[in-house]
Amino acid sequence: MTIIELVIALVVILGAAFLFTNAVEIMGDRLNLGAGAVGSILAAVGTALPETMIPIVAILGAVIVGSGGAAAGEIGIGAILGAPFLLATLALFVVGAAALGYRRRRGTGSEIVADRHTAVPDLAFFLPCFALAAVAGIFPLPLFVKILLAVVLLVAYVIYVVRTIKSGGEAEGDPPSNLTLWPSRSEAPTWAVAAQLIGTVAVMGFGAHLFVGAVEHISETVGIPAGLIALVLAPLATELPEKFNSILWLRDNKDTLAVGNITGAMVFQSTIPVSIGILFTPWQLDFLSSLAAVFAIISGIIFLGFLLRKAPLRAFVMLGAGSLYIVFVATAAISLVIA
Repeated sequence: MTIIELVIALVVILGAAFLFTNAVEIMGDRLNLGAGAVGSILAAVGTALPETMIPIVAILGAVIVGSGGAAAGEIGIGAILGAPFLLATLALFVVGAAALGYRRRRGTGSEIVADRHTAVPDLAFFLPCFALAAVAGIFPLPLFVKILLAVVLLVAYVIYVVRTIKSGGEAEGDPPSNLTLWPSRSEAPTWAVAAQLIGTVAVMGFGAHLFVGAVEHISETVGIPAGLIALVLAPLATELPEKFNSILWLRDNKDTLAVGNITGAMVFQSTIPVSIGILFTPWQLDFLSSLAAVFAIISGIIFLGFLLRKAPLRAFVMLGAGSLYIVFVATAAISLVIA
């Protein structure tokens, strides 16, 4: 039954991602937002919400109830760090693999033509924010410094949102002509677009909840620690399937939306959830958490280097990001055996 629940949850998430992609492009057009703003803010934040809810519910629930604080902190820290780590490694690998898989139907083949004026600033925000968060977790800091750091991260994200909306970027093709769930052939009103947008995010959250529950049940059966579940399996179950949006956009030659969906989520995950973790958990990183943070930063630096080059961005160079994820999983497995 658990395997069936996993399959159902994945179908729900992928189906909702398809409907979300349809609605977010229409809404972005209605708001006169460029492709960069749609991908890096609307799509990225919307698809990051289910993963973000895991640490928020765990941490704030423990604060309100006043029990299970240690376990909640472990789960919260793992989920918070796991999301940007997965985005910077496995998600970039998926984008590269998708571009290669669709190269025959894409106008640019395996070359990814994303708006670098959007992706580069995304990574320029992500790298220092996440590096500061990692340092704060590795070295003990006074409480007032942690509070100051959390405020800095929140302000940084506000600045990022304002800057991205102003820069916008050119639209990639025409938005979908019809809202998928609008029964009439006439143009769907804005409230219907918003309803599909919000509804699909809720459905993705529900599917992610089912997926995580099933994964946790399997993990408990085979004896995997809760901290490792939060660090690896929670973002794998929630964040990665929702990046199916990027695959759809790559298929349709909308590379800026596809890449911005990931890099924008990296900025969000390195600021908002991290600030909550710094404020409401001990924020002390163990070996695996520190390794995940370091790998995410390394992958982000390498990807930024490729974007800063004048040469075309080839899909195959993004496949290397997946190697860091494989190394981490192998290290985690070895640590389990040794323990």
